[in-house]
Amino acid sequence: MWIGFDDTDSLQGGCTTYVATEVIRRIEYDLIGFPRLVRLNPNVPWKTRGNGAIALQVGRGGGKKIEIGEIEGRKIFCYSYKKEDADADKLAEIVDEMIKEYSMSDAQPSFVITRKKLPYFIYKKAVKSVVKKEEVKELLKKEGAIYRGYNGGRGIIGAAAAISWKPRDRTYELITYGKEKWLNKESVIKMDKSCSSTFNNYDYENDYIALLPKANSPVFYGIRGDDYEELKKAKEMIVGAKEERWLIFETNQATDEHLQRKKIRDIKPYESVIVKGIVKKAPHTIKGGHVIFSIYDGNEIECAAYEPTKQFRNIIRQLMPGDEVVVYGGVRAKPFTINLEKIEIRKLVDAYRKVENPICSKCGKHMKSIGKGKGYRCPKCGARAGEEEAKYVKVKRELKPGMYEVPIIAMRHLTKPIKRMKANII
Repeated sequence: MWIGFDDTDSLQGGCTTYVATEVIRRIEYDLIGFPRLVRLNPNVPWKTRGNGAIALQVGRGGGKKIEIGEIEGRKIFCYSYKKEDADADKLAEIVDEMIKEYSMSDAQPSFVITRKKLPYFIYKKAVKSVVKKEEVKELLKKEGAIYRGYNGGRGIIGAAAAISWKPRDRTYELITYGKEKWLNKESVIKMDKSCSSTFNNYDYENDYIALLPKANSPVFYGIRGDDYEELKKAKEMIVGAKEERWLIFETNQATDEHLQRKKIRDIKPYESVIVKGIVKKAPHTIKGGHVIFSIYDGNEIECAAYEPTKQFRNIIRQLMPGDEVVVYGGVRAKPFTINLEKIEIRKLVDAYRKVENPICSKCGKHMKSIGKGKGYRCPKCGARAGEEEAKYVKVKRELKPGMYEVPIIAMRHLTKPIKRMKANII
């Protein structure tokens, strides 16, 4: 039996993964496979903080037994296959009770319970574009699922999408919970350097501990990685307050599953895209420290490295018209802009620096510029010359072709770090 739920948290607090631990604590069934934390489209304007939904498969388990957590002193295990199904009505009572108890008052939670897996296209659409509640409800009726929504019930979209996710790429996150929250930075750095399959633990350039949640939440810290066994080792290396409970989730985090390759003419607001183009308008910095430039593939669109991307903006400032790039990022509606997550620099144009103005052939005098792009004029006889007649020397560009990413402090949950990419690493 599958249980999916979403939207129990809000900007004011709460945490859907914590609700998952409470559901697991209350049910009398086994977990079949890991509990799932499934992130959805990060660009929708009505998203909750991390836009993450939960899916649990439960029943009587068999096969391989893996320790994946501890709740109130009880070890939590998951099993490799299901021997016997769970009672859907009984599960619905427990989930309903937990959602009512732990959801924020301004949230729009929902849950879905279904005996069979929901079609994959629900997840695919929910992670890449915009889904309407009505189309999800119609599908759930057709599938014979039990579902319930509260305060508008927008969470039904995420609840269904989490169940329908089929991991093609996956990572894991070990999340700890507790009221007392302090940890030793040096232990985080030591763990980061020792546990090679983990990622996004600490931002060295910005002295930022990325394990800690940014918002008010029951979460103490979360360690992300490719190897769930190494996550347990990583937790033991952290020096800090004692967690009250912990649980390992299987996730679509750091997979780039939100991205889709597009031509500029086909881009729509709220999507996340990969677009190849030529730099057209040179980067410039606007109020707030945001760096803006545009790319062209027959059509033109602006791209932005916003102030929170910190030193990543210094890479963007070095771009020049004519450079060939591939940009990765979410599409804002207003202004219609690609908010950069990564950039691949494919090819750089040659750069030149002017060292001498043209010399008038009649007077032998250096000409004066008459304005950017307008050429030169002799101050004595008025003769004119074009921009190309000045003397230039080729200069070395510090920027190199390759893949560049925003710092960890600005990285989205779904963004695949270069560490996980088979790319030209900078």
